[in-house]
Amino acid sequence: MIYFRLLRESFLFAWQAITNNKLRTLLSLLGVMVGIFVISSVFTMVDTMESNLKDSFNMLSDDVLFVQKMPWGPEDGETYEWWKYFQRRQPKLKDVAALEQRLSLAEAISFQTGTMATFEYRNSSAENMQLTAVTVDYPKCVQIDIEEGRFFTEREAQTGRPVAIIGADMKAQLFGEADALGKSIKVKGRKMEVIGVFKKAGVSIVSDGFDQMAMTNANFGSRLMNFQKTDCSMVVKAKEGVDVDELKEEIVQHYRTIRGVKPSEDNDFAINRVEMITSVIDEIFIYVERGGWFIGLFAILVGCVSIANIMFVSVRERTRIIGIQKALGAKDIFILGQFLFEAIALCVFGAIMAFLLVVIMVLVVNALSARLDWGLELGIHLNRFFIAMLIAIVSGLVAGIFPALKAARMSPVEAMRG
Repeated sequence: MIYFRLLRESFLFAWQAITNNKLRTLLSLLGVMVGIFVISSVFTMVDTMESNLKDSFNMLSDDVLFVQKMPWGPEDGETYEWWKYFQRRQPKLKDVAALEQRLSLAEAISFQTGTMATFEYRNSSAENMQLTAVTVDYPKCVQIDIEEGRFFTEREAQTGRPVAIIGADMKAQLFGEADALGKSIKVKGRKMEVIGVFKKAGVSIVSDGFDQMAMTNANFGSRLMNFQKTDCSMVVKAKEGVDVDELKEEIVQHYRTIRGVKPSEDNDFAINRVEMITSVIDEIFIYVERGGWFIGLFAILVGCVSIANIMFVSVRERTRIIGIQKALGAKDIFILGQFLFEAIALCVFGAIMAFLLVVIMVLVVNALSARLDWGLELGIHLNRFFIAMLIAIVSGLVAGIFPALKAARMSPVEAMRG
């Protein structure tokens, strides 16, 4: 029971220090509040942005490889020699069929490329939209969600029929609430029949997904754009149970032959995978978190000094009470714990206030994001709250240890005289 009395008395002393000297206490807690607010805010932004970025690649599974001329990052730990990669040849549409016949570990392979264009329907237009050309096996490699209509057939792809699946935003701009299926839209002077509409994905930090896109077959797409001047790639999906590294080796072996690369020459193409992007994202946000810690800890250090000052003042104001407690038999550990708990309680109060400010910030940002369509929705993870509380407890221990030791080492007689 004595320990509960100790906690209760320490809490009451801390609360009394806050209520009796509001301005002094607020200024003292400001450093801790700012520090924890900065760290919690950075954590909130990092968690949200990292989750948002990774969600943007959910349509791509880990068993998918992209054959392109430019790598997504340095190859084999070397420097990124973009000037060297820029001179490489683009993958060609005919390479898909040639490579598909040779691969034994691939489930499907598809060609994809695209460019920006303006789409028209009667008096309506949709500017700066993505025109994408793919082959018929694209849905086997990349997850797509068609809400209305269908994907183009193999026969439509072979004959180059002018058909397209459009995104939700494009449909809204061209057709409004009217039905888009079966109607013809015009792009680059040619008409395309709308055979499908992608399900709305919503705005993200990275892109709008398929919302602002019109997808057609590659044979018809070759009439709308010059594949030699667009970024082309082949998307290869591994068979179930096949190791992606084995598939990569098989692609390298056969694609070198298709492109006529000599044994003494390096690959003139790159094979990318989603892990390369997610690993870069993880590394970037590690540095962002470290920056938040660096800034926040400096503010917390200033706060610890302020808390230490208020605790020294508290020790001086309660010197006679300390003497009476010791005269009645209170041990040094009792006095030490009393002031340490008080320092921790002050820091926890500051952490709670900081976290409440973070919650208010999140609510305001989410409300503005929903109203202005920013595509950003902040969220607070429960583990971040516990981290903030742990920081507050450690700060309280650091700030209160010297004032508490000073109080615990007081002589009862000298304390009562003081």
